[in-house]
Amino acid sequence: MSVRRHLITALLLGSLTAAVPAGELPSAPDELGSIRRNERGQLEVLKPPGETAPGAARNADRQAGPGQPLQQQRIPATTSGRTIVVGPQESVRSIQEAARIARDGDTIEIRSGEYRQQAVVWTQARLTIRGVGKRPRLIADGDHAEGKALWVVRNANMLIENLEFRGVRVANGNGAGIRFEKGHLKVVRCAFFDNETGILTSNFADAVLEVEDSEFGEAPRHAGALHHLLYVGKIARLSVQGSRFQQGFRGHLLKSRARESAILYNLLVDGPDGSASYELEFPNGGLAWVIGNVISQSDNTENPELVSYGAEGQHWPDNALYLAHNTLFDSLLAGHYLRVWTDRMPPETEVWAVNNLLVGRGVFAPQARGRFEGNRSIDRSLLVDVDGLPFRLPNNSPLRGTATSPGFVRERSLAPSAEFKLPAGTHPLPVGSPLTAGALQ
Repeated sequence: MSVRRHLITALLLGSLTAAVPAGELPSAPDELGSIRRNERGQLEVLKPPGETAPGAARNADRQAGPGQPLQQQRIPATTSGRTIVVGPQESVRSIQEAARIARDGDTIEIRSGEYRQQAVVWTQARLTIRGVGKRPRLIADGDHAEGKALWVVRNANMLIENLEFRGVRVANGNGAGIRFEKGHLKVVRCAFFDNETGILTSNFADAVLEVEDSEFGEAPRHAGALHHLLYVGKIARLSVQGSRFQQGFRGHLLKSRARESAILYNLLVDGPDGSASYELEFPNGGLAWVIGNVISQSDNTENPELVSYGAEGQHWPDNALYLAHNTLFDSLLAGHYLRVWTDRMPPETEVWAVNNLLVGRGVFAPQARGRFEGNRSIDRSLLVDVDGLPFRLPNNSPLRGTATSPGFVRERSLAPSAEFKLPAGTHPLPVGSPLTAGALQ
């Protein structure tokens, strides 16, 4: 064997053994890579297109353990692949064309503007799709994929960012902006308006959905299935943070059947133009973290409950609801801020309700074993508008800074670390500052 071949072989073996820990060597790939001489005159190995670091997929699929908030999970970055630019002045002018040519690891950038009838079934395993500049608007205009949604995400690790989905209608009345079927989907700074359902998921027990800094609203008022703004099936995990829900109609603002749900620092306020049923529902129980949200019914609602847990009975083996530092509005005289269906859930189901601010005339009472403390009731007239949010206690309120620490459960703090900001998003709270009952500190 020549000296050159010895050198190439050593480089290939060295690059593989350095990247993979002892005892975790993968099976031999079909293509080890190519060799080139770099600008310093040294030979180096190039990975095949689309190859990622060993173990990346395993780490991405690792579930959050105790004490690890769901919102800290991240979609793996697409470190390889092309960038496909879509726009009226670009060589690729339609999203459907971009979907046809995209490969695993690619990034699709969509320029500002309106894109009509761009229904797609995404079949790639890894993609990043983002709007560039002012949020592009995807208008169904009668189009849909497979009678399900404007976009169907089949089975992927996918990030969708800065896009608006609008006007989806299908024959069964359940048309979604996005139908998420399997994998790990993260949706950031997106909007879902005038769809029969904003996002609708499947029931695959290992699927994960994350939603951040997004907006849901304008539920249609035609007959058909209940028009939930976000409807999550029996998946593994749901995280919703810094997002706004409003203007529902008969359906719920947010409904989750997930095994574990983290609903953090959101604005679920139906508003005067809304008439949603529940604002937040966990029909099959599961492990639910509800921290730092502003939740309010419309006066037009036909449902006397704000938050519902367990109405359709147990599905998961682990069931608990942790409701801390939320601001809850209920103007109905016989309304209930919280309804726990204890007759349909296991007797060991735990409910904590700590440091919530109760505004209105509703009922808030212990309904299961657990903790029920630090909750404060006030009249709505005692709140002030700050930065467009009329839900905050004034600085001179005697309740300011008087809340005790809500403590830890399952190695996780129930104290808020952020609060909602308009139009959608969060900003962090100062570490160590005195706590006040409610969501807005």
